[in-house]
Amino acid sequence: MNFSTNPKDKRLRTSAVITKNGRNINIDCGPDFRYQMLRAGIKTMEGILYTHEHNDHVLGLDDTRPFIHLSGKPMDLFGLERTLGEIRKRFPYAFSDKKYPGAPAISEHIIGFDEFEFAGFKILPLKVIHGDLTITGYKIDNKIAYITDASMLPDETIDTIKNVEILVLSALRKTDKHFAHFTLEEAIEQVKRINPGRAYFTHISLGMGFHDETQSELPENIFLAYDGLEIEI
Repeated sequence: MNFSTNPKDKRLRTSAVITKNGRNINIDCGPDFRYQMLRAGIKTMEGILYTHEHNDHVLGLDDTRPFIHLSGKPMDLFGLERTLGEIRKRFPYAFSDKKYPGAPAISEHIIGFDEFEFAGFKILPLKVIHGDLTITGYKIDNKIAYITDASMLPDETIDTIKNVEILVLSALRKTDKHFAHFTLEEAIEQVKRINPGRAYFTHISLGMGFHDETQSELPENIFLAYDGLEIEI
């Protein structure tokens, strides 16, 4: 087996921070959340948008406590009713009526697929199919569409994000079709349907190969995302 020394091949669990006017919101909060926030120097967090309830997207919830302590207010969580219900089961102490001192203070917001505003952002949840689950992508300020863990995008979602400035989309591996994730070829086909200004592939596994080699094979407006990537819009 070959090993890479390229930092772009060293990947943690997938999430993203969106920053506007000095305010931050996070999409998903996985097991690597604490280290990711420290590494990026993020000192404030207004809230978290959840795509779905799988552990690699939710297990960092307890590590929101420093943000909660510094802000003096509960952490706002947004997600489908099913998603927030599953998070409650995994972190019962954070949702208990009688909390022990220091437990995370949480403010839940059950969402559907209607646009809402939060912390100065316009947020439109997007319907995404992940295997046999309906999960949530997000269109932010009509400029960026963030979609991870996708195996199918409904026509209504494609129409909503067509020609978006920035598309972030999951692409698990080059070959071997997966029941719950796009392969590289499938993700490229979705990019052609959506026609964004730029597309970035995320939620990448070892099956994608090394970053530089795969990047050299991609169309000019498609890029492999990597840990620490910053995109200015």
